[in-house]
Amino acid sequence: MAESLKGIVMLAMLGSIGMTMLILACALPTYNLWWPIFVVLFYILCPFPTLIAKRIESDDPARAASAMFATIGIVMSSFALPIVLARAEVIQWGACLLTLAGNVGAYATILAYYFGFESGDSNMW
Repeated sequence: MAESLKGIVMLAMLGSIGMTMLILACALPTYNLWWPIFVVLFYILCPFPTLIAKRIESDDPARAASAMFATIGIVMSSFALPIVLARAEVIQWGACLLTLAGNVGAYATILAYYFGFESGDSNMW
């Protein structure tokens, strides 16, 4: 019980740090543009391919490969969006770096949750 609570607290802290970095990339007076906040859509979409593939009752290996491909595409898009915005000079490079740091925190939280809480009852990967 105590280790599970400790894990949940660590996940909450890591997720909070990631979201703080993302909000700082948008709200600091130096940057003051909210375009980087759109990476939150990728955070929301990231687990859906895996969840859908886990619900299908077949043992088809193409199912896992397709889910992994879609998940990797979503994750790479969330890292690419701030870089493209910075290259197009829509946002500043400092905001881009803060967004990328927030991405690392957010996806580390998702990975830690999956390997810490979900991996025991699933043979998805």
